[in-house]
Amino acid sequence: MNSMNDSGVGTGPVSGRTSRTHRLRGLAGTGFVAMLAAMVATTLAAALAQAVGVDFEVPDGGEAIPLSGFAVVTGFFSVVGVVIAVAFLHWSARPAERFVWTAVSLTAISLVPPLLSGANTATTTALLGLHLVPATVMIPTLARSLRTRSA
Repeated sequence: MNSMNDSGVGTGPVSGRTSRTHRLRGLAGTGFVAMLAAMVATTLAAALAQAVGVDFEVPDGGEAIPLSGFAVVTGFFSVVGVVIAVAFLHWSARPAERFVWTAVSLTAISLVPPLLSGANTATTTALLGLHLVPATVMIPTLARSLRTRSA
């Protein structure tokens, strides 16, 4: 049964929809801020690695990965993570738990290409670390946001 205000307009289902929209927008906003932080942290870590001599040259193409490439790829996959988090918030009874398991699994899978790239040890090690930097920013931030929004 809907509650009625003085104008005779029901407020039941509409407020539920507004609440869900508010939760999704809040999660997306948190995800956007986390994405920017992850992009900055990853790019700075890559710049630091370059400063100490890592060349980021992958034998497959022979060219070095530019710093902007780290920012773009981090941004893209961070958006993918936010979309996954939003989907779990919308369709799962335990969104934070499901998100963490999925994100950690995908992060582990993302460690395989650097190991198979044929790059030198310094580049491979740096690439592995650079896969973990955005994960340490995005996963806890989105999981915490999912916990507060699904409670």
